[in-house]
Amino acid sequence: MTALRVAVLGARGRLGSFACDLLRRTEGFELVAAWDRDSDWRSLARDCGAVVALEATRAGQGAQHARVLLESGLRVVVATSGVGVADTEALDRRARELGLGGLVVPNFSLGSWLLQRFAAEAALWFEGAEIVESHHERKADAPSGTADETARRMAEERAQGGLESFAPATPQFPARGEVRHGIPVHSIRLPGIYAHQDVLFGARGEVLRVSHDMHGPEAFGPGMLAALRYAAKAHGIARGLDPALARTPRARGS
Repeated sequence: MTALRVAVLGARGRLGSFACDLLRRTEGFELVAAWDRDSDWRSLARDCGAVVALEATRAGQGAQHARVLLESGLRVVVATSGVGVADTEALDRRARELGLGGLVVPNFSLGSWLLQRFAAEAALWFEGAEIVESHHERKADAPSGTADETARRMAEERAQGGLESFAPATPQFPARGEVRHGIPVHSIRLPGIYAHQDVLFGARGEVLRVSHDMHGPEAFGPGMLAALRYAAKAHGIARGLDPALARTPRARGS
């Protein structure tokens, strides 16, 4: 079997360095380039020999970097926070023009992906919902891209079900959290925490809490590999892990 050739942009960061190590030790993948975001990667991308580039730099830079990678002939998997739905749609149009594809993935964790699916289903059945997300103190963005994507999927599910949003467009009290897609989101940044998310649903007489904890980047591995495999054959840019996993159960190590 021919190995999938991958380049990593942001190779010295936490996620990028994990990705490089993962690709080096995983059969069926070959790491052909590992770039720091401040290196001359733009001039090297076209001739690096990669099929797919993993973009893992800093929040807010993912969409711009992904466009450069596409225009260099590479398929892309964007892991950086801050790439919104409108950004994804613009990348999708450009990728289709170029005959390429890829994915924008706010979180590679299978547990986080499942939490979002469960939360979207629960959003149809409860009167109110709020999200509390906690990360280490070095995380640059707040709310996290994962929390924003969770709220977006919940709001989208309610809209498709003909239901109104959970909350008004702006919260009455600032302490109630920043409203994303009609859902208050509370962010905590403290040393000692890696990544945690609670989605709380309330109705008369009951509360449902859907929780997910991560304790290290190893949780990203199966989803990251699935995303890279999908991107290697994709036409256009999709969002999230759904198309990569194709809703087919897969062993965590495969």
